[in-house]
Amino acid sequence: MLKRAPSLTEQAKSHIKQLILADEFADGRIPPETTLATDLGVSRTTIRDALSRLEHEGVIYRKQGAGTFVNRPGLQIKSRLDEIWSYEGVLRAHGYMPSTRILDVSTVSADEETAVSLNITPGDDLLVVKKLFLADTEPVILAHNHIPLCQIAAPYEESDLLLPVYAFLSEYGRQQLSYYVSDIIPITASPELVTTLHIPAQTPLLSLSEIGYSDDHQPILKSTSCFRDDLLRLRLIRRSVQ
Repeated sequence: MLKRAPSLTEQAKSHIKQLILADEFADGRIPPETTLATDLGVSRTTIRDALSRLEHEGVIYRKQGAGTFVNRPGLQIKSRLDEIWSYEGVLRAHGYMPSTRILDVSTVSADEETAVSLNITPGDDLLVVKKLFLADTEPVILAHNHIPLCQIAAPYEESDLLLPVYAFLSEYGRQQLSYYVSDIIPITASPELVTTLHIPAQTPLLSLSEIGYSDDHQPILKSTSCFRDDLLRLRLIRRSVQ
């Protein structure tokens, strides 16, 4: 029986996806909505919404008059680029044992470019957190988060910065992270990245340069993350416009 927190639809979607990944459905056929609703103790409407989300993600497909089926190619999508996820969750979805290290925590003055992107005044204080994410024992992601100190409302310990940044802001910030606007940028590894990620010089990497926004569309976070794509491959499904 599922509990009513925080979203029954999201819980149902996650539960059904876990069953799919465990190959619990014979011949890849998803049971009827009424069966799933009874098994999970939720309404048929909740199941219908959960299945719609899974279909949108490409995990399942519907065939008119035949039913709903697992979409095997869609299972190659471990993390959706249009959703906010923890890097630990991404690594776990790829079959790794994730761990996180805080490499540095500092307070710096915002330069003009950062101040403009975060809608603050140049010279305002920023909390800068440098975190390294490991897949098993291999470093795979280096992330720099810049949070205006004015956005932090409650005292915290350094260990609290191990939380995913959206969870940290939810717990200690004045506003929650609602969405990112992200630029996907190919880069060549800097000396810092070569040393930190244990990669050869001039290695090409994928970088996400992001501004995080609150529910009222105010910028509250600047983040830059660099990925080793030999260990972590990000995929997406591109559909034709109907």
